[in-house]
This record gives sequence, C-alpha cells and structure tokens, in this order.
Amino acid sequence: MPLAPAASVLRRAAASPRAHDAVTAASGFALMLLDVPGLAAADNSLTGLTATLVLGAGAATLLVRRRAPWVPYAVALVLVAWLHELTLIQFALYSLGRFRGRRAGVPAAAGYLAVAYGMTGMPAALVVPIGVLATAVGVAAYRQDLVRELQVGRAETAALHAVHEERTSVARDVHDLVGRELTVLAVRAEVLARRARDTPHRPDFEELADTARRAHHMLNETIVRRAGDPGATPGLDALPALAAQSGRMGTPVELTVDAEAARVSPLRQAAVHRVVRECLTNAAKHAPGRPVTVTVSVTGGAGPRTLRTEVRNALPDTPPEPGPLSTGTGLPSMRERVAAMGGTLTACRRGGVYEVVAVLPL
Repeated sequence: MPLAPAASVLRRAAASPRAHDAVTAASGFALMLLDVPGLAAADNSLTGLTATLVLGAGAATLLVRRRAPWVPYAVALVLVAWLHELTLIQFALYSLGRFRGRRAGVPAAAGYLAVAYGMTGMPAALVVPIGVLATAVGVAAYRQDLVRELQVGRAETAALHAVHEERTSVARDVHDLVGRELTVLAVRAEVLARRARDTPHRPDFEELADTARRAHHMLNETIVRRAGDPGATPGLDALPALAAQSGRMGTPVELTVDAEAARVSPLRQAAVHRVVRECLTNAAKHAPGRPVTVTVSVTGGAGPRTLRTEVRNALPDTPPEPGPLSTGTGLPSMRERVAAMGGTLTACRRGGVYEVVAVLPL
C-alpha cells in the first residue's frame, strides 16, 4: 500500500533537475574517492581525511552546474593544477557544453588544456581526450535540447492553429447563418414599417428593424475581433524570440521582417511562423551551428501582392546524417499548409546553401 506513494515520489524526484544535479555530484564524489589513497600518499600535505574533504567540496559545486557552470569549472581547474585531479573537470566541461553550448564549451576546453598540459606537464595523450570528449558530449546534448524544444513548440503551434481554424470556421458559420436571418428580419421590419406608416404600430416596426441592424453589426464586430485575435497563434511578432532561442542553442539566425508584413492577416502570419519554425528545426538537425538567414517581405508593387518568406542556411561540409535536409515529413507539411492558402513553397540547394521560399497571396 505504501508502494504507490513511494513510486510517485521517486518519479517526481527523477524528473527534478535538482535531483539530477545531486546524483551527478554524488557520482562525481564517488569517483574522486578512488583517488584519495594516491592523493594522501603524494607530496601535497594532504591526509586521507583532508583529501576527502577537499574532493567533497569540489564535487558539491556540481549542485550549481545549471545556474552557474563556471563555478565547478573554476574549482576543477584549481584541483587540476594543485592535485592533478581530472575527475571533476570532466563533469565541469560537460556541464558547460550541456547548459551553455559551444560558445562556452570550446573556450573552457582550451583553458583546461592550457592548465593541464601547459602548467602541470601531464601527457597530452591523457588530457586532450578528456577535454575534447567531455565538451563534445555536452555540446551534443545542448543541440539535442534545441531540436526537442523546437519540435515541442512546433507541435504546440500546430494544436493552437487547429483550434484557431476551428474557431474561425464556427464563427464563419455563425456569421453566415445568423447574419442572414438578422438581415432578413431587418428588411421585413422595414417593409412592415412602411406599410404601417399611418398606424400606431409603425414605431414598433422601426425599432425592430433598428434592433436587427444593431445585432447584425455587433455580430460582425465580434467575428472580426475574434478572427483577428493575435493571441490565437504566434505571428510575425514572435519571430524575434524564435530567432533568439535558436541563437542561444547554437544556430545563429539573421532575421529581417518588413514593417508592412506585420499588417497581414493573423492566419498568414501563423503560416509564416510555422514555416520559419520548421526550417530552424531542420537547420538545427542537419546543419548544426551553420548560420541561418530569414527574410519576410511583401512584394508585388503595382501587380498582385504576395507575402514572401525566404529561409537560407549553409550546408555542412559532409552529407548530413540521416539523409539530406529535405527528407522527413516537415517539408511536405509546410508545402500543404502553404498550398491550402493558395501559395507555393519551394525548397532546393543552391551551391553550398539550402533555400526554402514560401509565397502567399495577399
């Protein structure tokens, strides 16, 4: 009977970042305890007890590896320079790559190599694999988080868009059916008011016609206001946040949005947001770290006006795994969404660049 509550507590603890950090710190400390006999025997004025306390204090810094990953890194460098202790630095380099990405992981790995190899003289065959592997695994996990976060956001956007489309469809039906009846009611009331021109009932018919017109006007206002609700789905105003998020995750994005494009309908803005999000997801998957350029503009001049979205990213030097950038269901899904609104979507390679262009009529 107490097993069910205990299992629930364990599940919550397993999903807690603090619990993960505590397990990581305990694991690091357990591994460092293996080095205590050697540290106590070395010429460093440490006994078994003091060596254990020093290593325990170092492992405790892993509890803040998410919020302040530079703290365990700095402590690990001290232990490397002082005791030639290489366990904590592996956890520290992984944490920097995992929670700060390549821009922090690579300089941190270089600093570690400078201390471990340049100052202590430890063999390169030992220190280089430790730094490179720990940092690379952390950065890979960081990129995987980016892809997962973009995929979750894409699913949420699709659900919100489906809800918005259903609401718009219901609103359109209400407008067509109820609006027609209100129009008929107003017209008939006006006819009856003319026929009852010389009777005491004329003011009543005129009031009925005026009430029907006001009701029809209120219905139109409500439908238009709900159809244009900017909170229904993300629009162009959400693109800067999306670009910044991708940049933090290691994929730099250069975003350009015409001021005129921000005035298009919310439905088209949602479609553009979906296309850009899908393209950034593909770039993070298949061309990690490569810059992405996103341009949203209104074109056409005196002719038919269109909303044009261009997303370009540099291709990797070697073929991506798995498959080329255009594989999977993302591209067909984007093409169907754009085609449903009367637009076109093309995706192709141009030299060393992969380009997606979506054009929606205005």
